[in-house]
Parts: sequence; structure tokens; C-alpha cells
Amino acid sequence: MRVELVTIGNELLLGLTTDTNASHLARELASAGLEVVRHATVGDDDAAIAAAVGEAIARTGLVITTGGLGPTDDDVTRTAVAGYFGRPLGLDDAILGALHDRWRRFGRPGELPASNRVQALVPEGAVILENRYGSAPGLWIEDEAGRVAVLLPGVPREMRGLLADEVLPRLRARLGAAVRVVRSHVVRTTDIAESAVADRIASLAPGTLALPLAYLPGPDGVDLRLTAPAMPPAEADALLARDAAVLRDLLHPHVYGADDDDLAAVVNALCRERGLRIATAESCTGGLLGARITAIPGSSDVMEGGVVAYQDRVKQGWLHVRAETLREHGAVSEPVARAMASGARQRFDTAVGVGITGVAGPGGGTPKKPVGTVWVAVDVSGAMQVRRWIFGGDRAEIRWRATQGALEMIRRALTF
Repeated sequence: MRVELVTIGNELLLGLTTDTNASHLARELASAGLEVVRHATVGDDDAAIAAAVGEAIARTGLVITTGGLGPTDDDVTRTAVAGYFGRPLGLDDAILGALHDRWRRFGRPGELPASNRVQALVPEGAVILENRYGSAPGLWIEDEAGRVAVLLPGVPREMRGLLADEVLPRLRARLGAAVRVVRSHVVRTTDIAESAVADRIASLAPGTLALPLAYLPGPDGVDLRLTAPAMPPAEADALLARDAAVLRDLLHPHVYGADDDDLAAVVNALCRERGLRIATAESCTGGLLGARITAIPGSSDVMEGGVVAYQDRVKQGWLHVRAETLREHGAVSEPVARAMASGARQRFDTAVGVGITGVAGPGGGTPKKPVGTVWVAVDVSGAMQVRRWIFGGDRAEIRWRATQGALEMIRRALTF
């Protein structure tokens, strides 16, 4: 089954918003056995939307749109597509009632604004796709020839939820059993250079990996994406699992997860399993490590607290870093990182203490301590590990890489 995508919004055309919806749709549809043959982006214009949808349907018979289902004047997708199909719009009382309930449930003052009523307009004969994640329902419009337009919200969380809950099950039912899918699996590594990864993979005997492999370096590390092209689902899944196992064994201990796994979530799970709690002391990262840990649901079981010790007097007063240590070695040094980690662990009475101090730039570097120099210390029940990195990138990237390094040190300390 071939499908085209039309993403809608002036903000996309102007580059003000990154179009993450198209990439997510393409991955999920390919994994389900559909071939995405074209992707177009149009602005909030009735004629442009109707033309893009009409052209896509003429080519493939199936188009999925995102965006333009909100309550404002620039949300014209339902009107444009209904006009293309020649379907009048009617007010759906059930959707309107749900909008009223949602308004009250979120404690908003007054009555539902009149502009929200447009979200309850449904083209005649359309199937309503329930949106459990937001206010605008999706719509499935099909003509007598079996040609389909699927209208989804532009808010990524809502679009993804509707795609998984409502759209993919319907498309899989149409595809039937004889489906060939394009599926991928990502093996996530960190604390190893892309060239070192490549050397290890080059050492494999020819034919060891059955599937194509792509290298995806980034601030988290080097991701390795395996892709099974146009295969029956069971065969694709089996080959992906086999090749992923080869990569995990080959790149041990640098592999920390798969697909969208976050290293912070891995560390949270390890600490929760062992009944350990974490305290952080951060200088150059300014609380970013604590933010990453607490961004994970259930982190209250793990995170005790943290100190942003940006100035030396805070390091001394809160973490008991000795003044002579700071004078002799400087704030960006191994002794200070050690003292910060042990100070955090003792201050918060936890099993794990982490200290981070560095030069995030763009200024502040010296020949001995250039921009990107970061010391990280991890104290687990008195057993101390400490490392120095010199990270590349801008200020934001250096700070992120420093937290990734700290999380990897915790993972290693708790695993090996």
C-alpha cells in the first residue's frame, strides 16, 4: 500500500517549527508495511491544502495530513478536505460535549469559547478518530472508490497517539497477512568514538551482519541503526534481533540501550532496582544532570536532591570543598570534582554522589584547561571514580555531553 503525507502549517514553511510529524509517520508507516512515496508541506491555505490532498489521492489513493484541525481562523484543513470530497460539514454533538467536559476538567474559567465549536464540525460520512490526548479528533474520509484521506492533529503528542490507537490498526487490517515491512532497530552506544566503533565492526567476518548498518553519531554517543528492508514482519524482526545481539556483544560495555532509550532512564532503573538514591553537585552543567534524572517518570524513587555550586563560596559552604583545594588546583580539577561528589553524597545522605565541574565556554578556557574540559566524579558508598574529558561542540553540547558522561559513569559503577 502506497501513501503520501501532507504536513500543514505556515510555521513549517517558514522554518519556525521543525516538522517531526513527517519523520515519525514515515517510520511507523514503513514498519507497518506501507510505502511512503511522497511528502509535501503546504501553508494554511484552503486551495493549497485541497490541491495537495487531491494530487496525493490521485497518485496513491491514500493521504495522511497533519495540522490545521485547531479552533483558530488559520485551521482550515477540515474545511478544505471536506470541500475536495464534496462533503458538507455538520456539528457533532458528542464531540462538542467532550470539548465542554475537557474545558471544565482543566479548570478553565467561563464557558467553552465559541471558536472551539469548529473542532466539532465533521464532514458528512467521515469516521471520527477519537483523540485521547487533546481536543481535536482525527477524521477518516473515504469516497465511493475507496480513496482515503486521514486528517490528524499537528500537535506531535496527539498525532502520535491517534496514529497508534486509531490509524495503524485500520491500515493493518486493510493490508492483510501478505505484508512486507521496513523496520529498524537502533543499538545505542556511548563513551566510544565513531572510528573505534567502525574498527570493531570491520573486524567481523564478512556476512556476519545480514542487514544494512548506519552510523549516527551525536551528543549522546554513536547510535547504530540496522534496517530490514521490505521483508515479512517475522523475518525482519528475527534478523534485527540477531544482528543487534552481535553488535551488543561486540561493543560491550559501551551499549546502554536501544531505539529511543535515554541513559537517564537506564540509570534511574538501575538505582531503583538496587534501592539507591542519587545526589548531585553541578557547576558548569547548572542543574542539567538533575533535570535529566527527574525528567524520567518515577524519579522520586531515585533522586534525593542537588546543589548548583556555580561559585566557589557555594562549593565551600554547601559541599565542604576546602578553600586550599580550590586555591591550589582551581575549581576545574580532579580534587574539586572528588570533593563535590563526596560532599553531595554526605550532604544528602545518599548512596550515590556526583560532582561535575568544567569549562563550558565559549570563554574561560586556558592552555591547560581549554574550553570543553570537564571533570566528573562519582562516589558510590565511598568508592570514588573520576574522569576528565575534553568535549567538542558549543556550550549547550558540552554541557549535555558532560551529563551523558556522568550518567555513563554511574551506569558502569552500578553494573560492572
